[in-house]
Amino acid sequence: MSTIAFTKGHGTGNDFVIISDPDGELELRDEQVAVLCDRHFGIGADGLLRVVRAAAIDEGAEAVVSGVEWFMDYRNADGSKAEMCGNGTRVFARYLSDTGLASLNGGLRIGTRAGVKTLTRSERGYEVDLGAFAIEADDTLVRAKGLPVARPGVGIDVGNPHVVVAVASDAELEALDLTYQPVLDPAPRHGANVEFVVPADPLVQEGVGAIRLRVFERGVGETLSCGTGVAAAALAVRHWAGAAAPDVWTVDTPGGTLGVRVAGGHVFLSGPASLVFTGEVALA
Repeated sequence: MSTIAFTKGHGTGNDFVIISDPDGELELRDEQVAVLCDRHFGIGADGLLRVVRAAAIDEGAEAVVSGVEWFMDYRNADGSKAEMCGNGTRVFARYLSDTGLASLNGGLRIGTRAGVKTLTRSERGYEVDLGAFAIEADDTLVRAKGLPVARPGVGIDVGNPHVVVAVASDAELEALDLTYQPVLDPAPRHGANVEFVVPADPLVQEGVGAIRLRVFERGVGETLSCGTGVAAAALAVRHWAGAAAPDVWTVDTPGGTLGVRVAGGHVFLSGPASLVFTGEVALA
């Protein structure tokens, strides 16, 4: 049994175990990641961020070609690999900056399974360019415990898959029991995160849209926040609102408020990132 160093961090309550493995020497099995993320028997987190040089991981080949040094190996709390994590990118950037491994001056580019992402500082803390997005033409029917009837949801791809559902009121949002996984029909091949959204009333004030949401993350369960889910939810409501909808949004999650803006065919996510504590843990 070996001992490894870790850092705990979060972005609006979406929390992560951060493991520094610059040369890619550490092979983490799914069950090991699950134990580290377990809130009763491990450190506790929604996911794990392994800090590894792009050249040291096979999935970092695209990043290496683009001249990117660092790769964010993101794993869900059950150990499964995920394409991307919006809150995770900000925490990852904060870790690289605070430890002196990289600088955000002029923008920091990092590799992910959803391609290279660029992070900069912003008035909310950090902003990440999530890249281009896609809105699916066909609805997905969503059933959830506490939702009176099944609702249509729109599929949004922002590097990882999401289905966004509008609910009628704050009361209906609060009544959802997300200890149970929502059922999607048709079921996406690789699963999807599911966001339940209530638009503000009025929806737009001074050119800025506002929404509130709760989210169920695949491989995790309900989380206090989901960065890519926040972006997907804003994009969905913007899509429903039509041509007059704004390009700038604020999104309230149980863990805090994040910003979303759309520009040049890309979606950008902004918000804080915190490093909470460091320690060592035995890796079974």
